[in-house]
Amino acid sequence: MPLSAKMVSLMLLLLVLSASLAASNQVHICVENCAQCKRMLGDYFHGQLCAETCVELGGASIPDCQDVDSIRPFLVKADLV
Repeated sequence: MPLSAKMVSLMLLLLVLSASLAASNQVHICVENCAQCKRMLGDYFHGQLCAETCVELGGASIPDCQDVDSIRPFLVKADLV
């Protein structure tokens, strides 16, 4: 019986680690996309804010540089003066 309890514990640990790695991979992809948008858009894009949002949200919303709706919060509004 103790062997099966150890096996269940090991399986749960592996499941938690797997989920954790998947989440960190999402954050990594999100931050990489922020960097790509910063390279493409330069001063018109808040790269730091984008990366901080990736970390805060755990990579739940990955920016796409060609999708204005996904990067709208990080765009710098040009002065009209």
